[in-house]
Amino acid sequence: MKAKTLHEIHDEGMNALRERLGPVDMIRFIQMFDSGKGDYTKERRQWLSNDLDEICKEIQEMQKKEL
Repeated sequence: MKAKTLHEIHDEGMNALRERLGPVDMIRFIQMFDSGKGDYTKERRQWLSNDLDEICKEIQEMQKKEL
């Protein structure tokens, strides 16, 4: 038996996922293994306030816009 290339294994795996899960759930399954990039904690500090009063004010403003 001939050893398969990584490309062949990848293609067979993707085909199996698509056949079993369908294209949408196949993509959702694959996304579970993507950890993303960057430092979420560091980036979060850039766009979130640590001031509780400021956070409450922002929430109230968003709620007003939704009405």
